[in-house]
Amino acid sequence: MSLVARRLEEAGITTVVVGSARDIVEQCAVPRFLFTDFPLGNPCGRPDDIGMQRSIVGLALELANTAIAAQSTVRAPFEFDDDGSWRNSYMEITPERREELRAAGEARRRKQAATRAMTNAS
Repeated sequence: MSLVARRLEEAGITTVVVGSARDIVEQCAVPRFLFTDFPLGNPCGRPDDIGMQRSIVGLALELANTAIAAQSTVRAPFEFDDDGSWRNSYMEITPERREELRAAGEARRRKQAATRAMTNAS
């Protein structure tokens, strides 16, 4: 995505990358970067937290309008959880958590299927 943003900028299209892998994105030298210190795959916030997601998109739009220096990075003022504990267990699958994670995945797949069905029906 970072390399696509650079090409779009070359064509005169303003871009803002919203992401979590700060070292990688900054290495690609994107013009504007809104850094969210969240688990990979969640750059716009917690799942189903529409308020946070809207705020992050708003910050990205604001950055598009206000960044004056090349390779501007702004850190979003949000935490993924209250105590930063997501870092301690990110991507960890333990025997104790296996059933919880399986159930969460099943619930997510059911929700996605229902959303697709509603979209296809309209």
